[in-house]
Amino acid sequence: MENVLLSVSDFVALTNQTLEYAYPTVQVEGEIAEFKIIQNKWVSFKLKDDGALVSCFTTLFQMRTPLEDGMKVIVVAAPRLNNKGFFTLNLKSVKPVGEGSIKKGFELLKAKLEKEGLFAEERKRTLPRVPKRVAVIASTESAGYADFIKIINERWSGLAVEVAHTQVQGVPAPDQMIRAIRYFNSLEVLPEVLVIIRGGGSAEDLSTFNDEPLVRAIAESRVPTLVGVGHEVDHTLADMISDVRAATPTNAAQILVPDKQEIIRGAWAQANSVGNLVTQAIDSYSRQTKENLSMAFTRTQQKLDDTFERLGILRVAISQLNPENVLKRGYALLRGSQTVGAVLEIETVENIIKAEVQHVRSK
Repeated sequence: MENVLLSVSDFVALTNQTLEYAYPTVQVEGEIAEFKIIQNKWVSFKLKDDGALVSCFTTLFQMRTPLEDGMKVIVVAAPRLNNKGFFTLNLKSVKPVGEGSIKKGFELLKAKLEKEGLFAEERKRTLPRVPKRVAVIASTESAGYADFIKIINERWSGLAVEVAHTQVQGVPAPDQMIRAIRYFNSLEVLPEVLVIIRGGGSAEDLSTFNDEPLVRAIAESRVPTLVGVGHEVDHTLADMISDVRAATPTNAAQILVPDKQEIIRGAWAQANSVGNLVTQAIDSYSRQTKENLSMAFTRTQQKLDDTFERLGILRVAISQLNPENVLKRGYALLRGSQTVGAVLEIETVENIIKAEVQHVRSK
């Protein structure tokens, strides 16, 4: 094949065309070196291993998690030759890999969000005790979602649940969940709770929930959020920034709605308790009424006794004033004028005597 004479610009264009055809995107794993942010807009770093390094370039807007030198990452990128002759990987995504790098990215973003006050307790909202409308973001094919729905149905009924099916791991997952959050927040009638769940997985799988835009979307939700991701020992920034954290999807269901059987048992216990209190109150009132009646009877009896005693005294006094009784004691009653020559009528107990007044003198 005859060599084709190309201009430098044509060579760069041809090379990029060839790369775009052969390798539209590549995944490359390596360690970050010379990481820097340029004008608070651009990000550049070297990706290296023991044998080589390559330059990487992207916008700060596309960064999903903080990075620093020494972190091991997988980049998804388009290989390009720029007009200055430098070969670069134009990044589409960067994901920390390996326990150490994932943990480091977690700590960097946690510190950043904490400085902004997004984990503050005063930001946390309470969930309604018994919500009627609930939005759920999950993979409907997952065991975690199946457990969540099973527990919801066992514990309560009549709950309106709207589900947004999304991926919960992998590169597309954060943006899918962000779109679902925004959809539920745009409804004319908002759900009362927004639940985000996924079951257990590796640290790399769960790192999806440490994605900065996703975490910020949860923080900005107008709807109170409940996040249950992984197992009890797992912690992600998504559940830390949510209004309520659940240890697992099952625990999220337990937090979301009460157990109707427990409520029924509690209602019976409360009814029995109230019944006992009413019975005790009736018994107490009955005893008190009897005591009050007894005291009232005693007081009435005392008053009657006092009255009868006073009547007895009055009876004696009246008896002593009775003229018949006076006559029986030897006295006599005189009727008539006390002037000389007047006729007097003298009454004794047995006789009535008439006599003439012959003499009157003053005492």
